[in-house]
Amino acid sequence: MKSTVVGYPYIGPNREWKKTLEAFWGEEISEQQFEAQMKEYRLANIKVQIDAKVDSITVGDFTYYDRMLDLATMFGIIPKRYKWNSDSVSLETYYAMARGNQAAPASEMTKWFNTNYHYIVPEYEGQNLKLIDNKPLRYFLEAKENFNVEIKPTIIGPATFYLLTKEVETSNKPSYLLQLTNVYSQLLSELSLAGAEWVQIEEPILATSLSSDDMRIITEIYDQLNTTKGSSKLLLQSYFESVEWYEEVINLPVAGIALDFVHGFEENISNIRNFGFPKDKVLSAGIINGRDIWITPLQQSLDLLVELESLVTPNHLWIQPSCSLMHVPVSLTLESNLPKELNDNLAFANEKLQELAILKNALKNGRDVYQEAFENNRLARELLNNSLVRQQEEVQNSIKRLSEVSLSRISEYAIRKDLQQELLQLPRFPTTTIGSFPQTAEVKRNRTQLKKGQIGKEQHDNFIKDEIERWIAYQEGLELDVLVHGEFERTDMVEYFGEKLAGFVFTANAWVVSYGSRCVKPPIIYGDVKWENPMTLDETVYAQTLTTKPVKGMLTGPITILNWSFVRDDIPRSIVAQQIALALRKEIKVLESAGIRVIQVDEPALREGLPLKAKKHDDYLNWSVDAFKLATSGVEDETQIHTHMCYCEFNDFIEPIRALDADVISIETSKSHGEIIKAFKDAKYTNSVGLGVYDIHSPRIPNIDEMVAVVNDSLEAISPEQCWINPDCGLKTRKTDETLAALERMVNTAKLLRERSVQRIK
Repeated sequence: MKSTVVGYPYIGPNREWKKTLEAFWGEEISEQQFEAQMKEYRLANIKVQIDAKVDSITVGDFTYYDRMLDLATMFGIIPKRYKWNSDSVSLETYYAMARGNQAAPASEMTKWFNTNYHYIVPEYEGQNLKLIDNKPLRYFLEAKENFNVEIKPTIIGPATFYLLTKEVETSNKPSYLLQLTNVYSQLLSELSLAGAEWVQIEEPILATSLSSDDMRIITEIYDQLNTTKGSSKLLLQSYFESVEWYEEVINLPVAGIALDFVHGFEENISNIRNFGFPKDKVLSAGIINGRDIWITPLQQSLDLLVELESLVTPNHLWIQPSCSLMHVPVSLTLESNLPKELNDNLAFANEKLQELAILKNALKNGRDVYQEAFENNRLARELLNNSLVRQQEEVQNSIKRLSEVSLSRISEYAIRKDLQQELLQLPRFPTTTIGSFPQTAEVKRNRTQLKKGQIGKEQHDNFIKDEIERWIAYQEGLELDVLVHGEFERTDMVEYFGEKLAGFVFTANAWVVSYGSRCVKPPIIYGDVKWENPMTLDETVYAQTLTTKPVKGMLTGPITILNWSFVRDDIPRSIVAQQIALALRKEIKVLESAGIRVIQVDEPALREGLPLKAKKHDDYLNWSVDAFKLATSGVEDETQIHTHMCYCEFNDFIEPIRALDADVISIETSKSHGEIIKAFKDAKYTNSVGLGVYDIHSPRIPNIDEMVAVVNDSLEAISPEQCWINPDCGLKTRKTDETLAALERMVNTAKLLRERSVQRIK
């Protein structure tokens, strides 16, 4: 038996990778210094795996921004707007695709399957594909030069890359597929010549609901690769769910197949029992949860391994995490203030490597050798499940009485809209922002000083009030229609609420990457969730005292809090969502009672929690939509409920959006260049839509013509009376001057649209 990993966190235990990347962007270090430090981090990650006794060490999981972007640039799939014409891809071009520049907007960014990570979407414009840079080969040779161990290069596979690339279906698809297969063949052939015994090909797309035509194309791709790849053995890596076409997948011409026995356990184990597993192939079993931070139930996992060992050829069973460990923090050793009952139940990336070694050796040498580890594992889980934090009678009784709570607003939207307009008196194409304003160095310093005890709460709160005053003045000067307080007291849109709700706990250094250099510290939901005191009232009401314009209350929705947290695994996620929704329902009522009549409940993560299997969609959507409605349905008709979603595919998501019954939903329409709004056309969506007319993830300031074009495209699907104008997401990562300049153009866009609509009426 061998142990291996799909991938390891590349950000470093203290986010060294992020800091180096941002120093390079800020021109604080040279490109040579940047490359040297990145190499240092790559080698350090390998050393961790070697020290943990991992048998087959993975390389190629490291990236300078995003691995899908890496492939696009390796293959020359670079959109024409970046004016690339070279035999190599510079870091300037690479980061222009990721972040945009003054001449061209960034490439589209969207969720990586049902995770909280975002990838850069490749854009095919008929380019001739060629292998410009074999990064897996470079990383393989670098590792071999520095370590005398088995090295396994990894790369995202051709099927996943093909099906996630934009515009392939509208181009010459046969030509594209032939070229794509050829560049993969060249890449694999070069790895083979360099001595790579195994190459990992990651195909998470196999866990989705593929069509028979998709599976036929995938089979053809792998048949072709098998004749041109050289002597390297291919480990076909699936993850995030069970494979959809099990019998077809296990017959692909590869030497090994990796299956997820955490998220895809029931179907994968059932398929092996019913259909068997090829005697000539390795089975790499993903039995340690690569997406969560809880300890592995060792006895249960060992029992599974014993069964799997009986179902495959001797010595053909490998053991691994269920997916890349990039989705979990690096090391639990950096935490010192967690409750012991919780700490004993946590395993971050490095601890999961230890579990990997225990299970491998227990299967090889017998469980008795690790009796203490297995017993401690069982006791830790039992103690936490029976602790008071998970036995909150008030919360559990409220859940039992949910049938008594209405999930519908008092009146239909058409009635609410008239009442809200009478109260708010908004112009056509009203303008607002998504909620947050720049988290300047001063804002961050004020928060840090409070945490370190260098200033008192009064001084901290006075600073926050000053920031609110400053930005209310800015917004009034810009002539925005619905204002926000700016969220200067908040670190993260989920963390902030978790800190104020019972049932959550927070780490000091448990960072994971969200996109690019953006890292987050997800809260841990380990007990029953309960509202205790108002969370947003003071700042929102204070902002409203400074203006006669409406100020939005800003909340994060129950499903986003759920999906962007590490969630207890002893009860269904749907129950946890209900607990969060009940807490938010109380907060919304407090805001409404204080006179706040526009309340935004953000749900950017609603779609990302959608199961990969179509047959599981309805169940998830039913309870997640109900959780949003549970949080928001208790308000008066005059109170306008907004929500926000970003960076997800809306084309198949209109009915759930309609079911939310939010008065206004703001969506991203900039990176996708207005395309997703067309999804509303056939659905005849009647509620209002906030159009995200510019990309906040880029320092580039768009011009008015671009924003007008986004709105005009959208008006093919919705009416002017439905349209709001806003940025595509929050503005916390932007600089003040960029923000003000972009918002000024956004407001002027709305003014221009109003003038044109008046002229048309005349």
